Amino acid sequence: MSNINTMELKKAVVADIKAKFEAAQSAVLVDYRGLTVEEVTNLRSECRKAGVDYVVLKNTMIELAAKEMGIEGMEAYLKGPTAVAFGMNDPASPAKILADTIKKTKKMQLKCALIENKVLDAAGAQALADLPSREVLIARIMGSLNAPVTNFVYAIEAIRKQKAGEGEGAAEAAAE
Repeated sequence: MSNINTMELKKAVVADIKAKFEAAQSAVLVDYRGLTVEEVTNLRSECRKAGVDYVVLKNTMIELAAKEMGIEGMEAYLKGPTAVAFGMNDPASPAKILADTIKKTKKMQLKCALIENKVLDAAGAQALADLPSREVLIARIMGSLNAPVTNFVYAIEAIRKQKAGEGEGAAEAAAE
């Protein structure tokens, strides 16, 4: 009887992991070895602030959920202790938070990232962490859109000043 309950529990855990993968814009897997309780508490706090769900999961459960979703290539990263940061609002935020924690503590290691059911290796997860924030990207686009108009205004102003300067320069030359 207990085997049936254990199987049902495992199925429920796998279904929960699968639901999190489906709801998240991205997921970043990390080896969390060596973190102190205080460091984990700080990491969880940072994750909560950014709308990231950080959970420690069993590799076999992650693998089963990935298989059910048709995700290939994740098995290679499911060795050793694994925590998953699910980015619900911003795809880059879990990678950024984890990369910052790795820089501070020098204790964790990025394993991989999952975006739109595509597995990225550790370098891909780091590249995701290095992306500028959404606000910075929007500001850059707005700057690019404003640049032609701004340059046109500066050109017109320079022409006006040049014509005004020529008139003044001619009057000064005649006065001398």
